[in-house]
Parts: sequence; structure tokens; C-alpha cells
Amino acid sequence: MTDRRPTGFWAFLCVLGRGINVVRLVIINLVFFFVLFVLALVLLGGYLGSRGQHLVQNDSVLVIQPKGELVEQYSIEPMQRALAQLSGNPPKQTQLRDLVGAIDAAAKDTRITRILLEPGELQGGGFAALREVGAALDRFRAAGKPVVVWAPSYDQGQYYLAAHADRILVDPQGGVMITGLANYRLFYKDLLDKLGVDVHLFRVGQFKSAAEPYILDHASAEAKEADSFWMGGLWDSYVNDVAKLRKLDAATLRADIDGLPEKIASARGDLGQLSLDQHLVDGLATPAEVEAMMRKEGVPAGKKGEGFRQVSLQHYGNALPDPGAGLDPGVSVVVAEGEISGGKQPQGTVGGDSTAALVRAAREDKRTKALVLRVNSPGGEVYAAEQIRREVALTRQAGIPVIVSMGNVAASGGYWISMNADRIYAEPNTITGSIGIFGMVLTVPGTLDKLGVKSDGVGTSPLAGAFDITRPLDPRVGTVIQATIDKGYHDFVGQVAKARGKSYDAIDTIAQGRVWTGQQALERGLVDQLGGLGDAVAEAANRAKLGKSYPVRYVEEPLGGFEQFLIGLNENAMVQVAQAYGVHLPAWATQINAMAPELKLLRSAQSGRPNVYAYCFCSPR
Repeated sequence: MTDRRPTGFWAFLCVLGRGINVVRLVIINLVFFFVLFVLALVLLGGYLGSRGQHLVQNDSVLVIQPKGELVEQYSIEPMQRALAQLSGNPPKQTQLRDLVGAIDAAAKDTRITRILLEPGELQGGGFAALREVGAALDRFRAAGKPVVVWAPSYDQGQYYLAAHADRILVDPQGGVMITGLANYRLFYKDLLDKLGVDVHLFRVGQFKSAAEPYILDHASAEAKEADSFWMGGLWDSYVNDVAKLRKLDAATLRADIDGLPEKIASARGDLGQLSLDQHLVDGLATPAEVEAMMRKEGVPAGKKGEGFRQVSLQHYGNALPDPGAGLDPGVSVVVAEGEISGGKQPQGTVGGDSTAALVRAAREDKRTKALVLRVNSPGGEVYAAEQIRREVALTRQAGIPVIVSMGNVAASGGYWISMNADRIYAEPNTITGSIGIFGMVLTVPGTLDKLGVKSDGVGTSPLAGAFDITRPLDPRVGTVIQATIDKGYHDFVGQVAKARGKSYDAIDTIAQGRVWTGQQALERGLVDQLGGLGDAVAEAANRAKLGKSYPVRYVEEPLGGFEQFLIGLNENAMVQVAQAYGVHLPAWATQINAMAPELKLLRSAQSGRPNVYAYCFCSPR
């Protein structure tokens, strides 16, 4: 008797069922083996941990190798960051507070004898953030511990940090390249004209130049005047700081920088020797020679008798206690970093809803006795900034002191969210001000005309369809928008005047969209005091009468259970030992749950209505 095999539609269902079962088994096995690998990592870490219980040994060197951008807050979401670290490929961002916290802890740690800083992969961070790290290095040196810096070469940002060291070393094939500051932008008017796009700009402020690239083919005279003033202030601060730290004459240093092309030519291209001759570095050394120098100066050898005894920033920082743990009353810190957009935004950008919710959560937390708002933002959408400002005002009304600490940039919308604080701190080289707003409407009837397309129809009232981008902008609509922008500027200046205890005219004179350095802003009454985040936290604690010992808590979006597990696993000392022996997650794991690119200006703009911004393009390179 022969078996009858199913045919037709029944046969198709059988094949489909088997296929689904195979896929199910594959997924289950992948998940199973992933979990098994993680458990094996923990077990292997435990075994290896028995051979290296103490991650930090006596007479160790803290090796700091910051990678990528120096940020106030990671813009890479926690799960992606944790997976990247477990795979041995940490994300290209270094969080400022982690770096400063580790340096300050190491200054008091008897196991750490010195710091070796290698900033060669630091790609940016802003002068105010670098100044914060430099101040921490100064405190480390004040504890009687030396700081040595080595890099293959130094750009001006890396060198600004390196100047705080006892010794600066550079590879013989490298050197120091200090070029000065620039703020060049692309201008799109000619391109938009060719495409037939009409840009209608509405703004208040003689120096509010953020949207100029859409209406001009070059920077306006007012923009160049304002940029020259604040960048000149930044550059003066840079040259004077470096000269003081390196015990050089500031005028000579400036002349050397201005004459760099000729000096490099006269040195026959040997930038390393030129840097040594100009006393920008203290010596030329290869990595092997740096290791030999450490050993010669008494640092013990590494575990296998090679190199020198050291601990990395990541491993050292992960072993430090959480300064915000416990139920004791203290200072809460909310970070507002990145562009300001409406709604709920991920870390690394400021959301009108999400950042306002963080300020509200800090206020409602009974442990919060004072709040520090750390601002590093060029601004963005006006209404989103106003949402955050209102929460700051409500926090003060609740009897909780609010101190603002400005980072690299706290301009335009970044100043908007800052102005109602009890006191505003800024670094001398913070970029702030830019009190002004603008709105833009783009219409494309010319573009459609080039394509042979026309727009026509009827409306029930004069303004019906007025914001249809396919139609020319009605002059009456322009009047409405400009009136709205005028009111927004009047409100901005008026609120600043009220918050700063000055007249409207006094603030209007220094507003007009003009950008200032922190030092210039202090002279004009826009900030109260020069200082870093630590100074702002101390001021907040003092106003709250917290005494000398208090926790500092960062208020952030809470992590999910699996994210907490991954980060906790990554910070487990046993796992760190396992990683030291080359045990990592596979590299493909870092691609899981990757975050979308950061939002940019206009990306969140909505068609059908004018988009109003308080934004400043003021980051020099």
C-alpha cells in the first residue's frame, strides 16, 4: 500500500508550516545561544576574576584615551552603548562628567600615582568642556601627582587640553598644529534660485544671521562684525590660557601661530622639532619610549613584565561608586544638550516635552533640594524652549533654587531656557547670547513652473490655503508672520529684562541676535559669574543649605530592565577581567537597535505653518 502525499493547496500549507517552524527554531536558537554566551562571559569572568581580584593595583597609572566627541550626555542610546562596550568597540563619545569624575577620584586615590593622557582620538568637544577637564587635571596636579600627555600629533582642541600637563610629548613624526578659529558656512541662495524655491525670512535682530544662507550668497556685514567680535574674544582667551599654562609670552605665541606656514617651511617640514623649539612640547617620543620613561621613573611593569602598570579610564570609572545613590537630599542635575525640538526627543537633543518632564521630575522628587540645569545648546524651536523655561520658573516658585551652568554653547534658545535661573554660571569661552528669533516659509511655485506644473483653486476665506507651499506667499500672510516674530522677540527681550533686573531697552541693546563669549556676557550682565559645573553645583548646594557632603544626581530617562542588565553586566569587575583576556561580544552585536541620526535644524519643520526658531549657528572650527 503506497503513502498518499498531500497535493495542491494542502501541500502548500504543509510546506509553509514547516518553513515557519524552521524559522521559529532558528530564532529560538539564536536567542538561546546569545543568552548562553552572556552567561558564559559572566562565568568565565568569575574564573578569571579569581586571578585578578583587584582591578586597580598600587602604583598604577590612570591612562585616559578619550575617543570621539566630548559630550555632556551620550546621544547614543543606553542599549547600543552597552552592547558596543561589551563587544570591545566603545562608541566614539566621551561623557564629560565621567571624565572629570574619574580624574577627581584619582586625585584622592593612593593607588593612582599619575595620569597619562592620550588625546589623539579626541575629535572635538568645545573649549568650555575642555576647560572643565583641564581644571580637573589642575586639581590632580595640585594633589602632588604628575600629568603626562602624549599624542601622535595635536590639533588646537587637543592641545588646549594638553597644555594643563606637567609634560607634553609628541611623536617625532607629529607636531602641534594651531591654526586659529573660523566660522565659515555654506550659502544656498543661488541654488534655491535655480530650483525656483522662494524663501521668505522673518526675523528681529540686526545680528540674527542664522537663516542668512537661505536668502544671501555671502555673509552679511553685520554677521561678520558680530562673529569677529565673539570669535576674537574666544581666540584671545585661547592664546592667553595656553601662554599662561606653558609659561610663554602671549604676543610671541600669537606671532608664532600667525607665521606658522613660513616657520614650517624654514624647519623643512619638521613640525615636531618646530613644536619643541617653540616650547609647545617638552620632548619627542615614540610610544615605546613613553613606556620606557614610565618604568625609569618608578612605575612597576605590567602583569607580564611588559609596559607599565596601568588602568584605563573606562575600567577605573566603572568601579567608582554612584555619587547619586541613596535617599539623602541633594542636588539634581538636568542636562539640556543639543538642538531644541518639540515633543519627546532622545538623549543628545532637547525635547520640549521630554526635557520639561525631566525638570518636573526633579522638582517632584523629595530628594531634590536644589536643581542645576546644565545647558549646552544652540537653541531651536521657540515653543519647545518656552515649555522648558516654564518648568524652570515653576521649580523656583516651589522654593527650589535653580542654577544654570552653561557649557560650550548656551545661545538663543539655549539662553531662553536659562534666563529664569537664580544664578547663571558660564565659562569665559562659553558661547551665549544671540537673543533673537526668526521664522521661515518656503514656497515652490517657481519650481513647479520649471516643471510645467500649476497650482490653482479656491478658498472659503482670504487666508484659506495661505501656507500652501505650491502658492506664492500672500503679502498679508507675511504681515501676520512678521507680527508674530516681533511679538516673540519682544517677549524674549522682556522676559530676559525681568529675569536680569534690567530695563527692556538695556537688554534690547545687547540682544539683536548678537553672540557673546561668557566673559563678554558677564560684562554685559547676561550671566552672573564665571565658573564650571562644579561651581554651579556648589552654589546650588549652598543655597539649599546642604552642608559640605551631599549627593549629586543626574535626572535622566530611566532605563529598561534589559538595558540595566547589560550596563550592569558591562560594569561588572569580573566581566572587565574577562575582557582584558580578549573575551568580547561579537562585533555584529553593536549594530542592534542603532539610533537614528541626530535631528538638524528644519528637519522637524512642519509644512503648512511658519516655523519659528531661536537658533544660533555659532560653533567655530
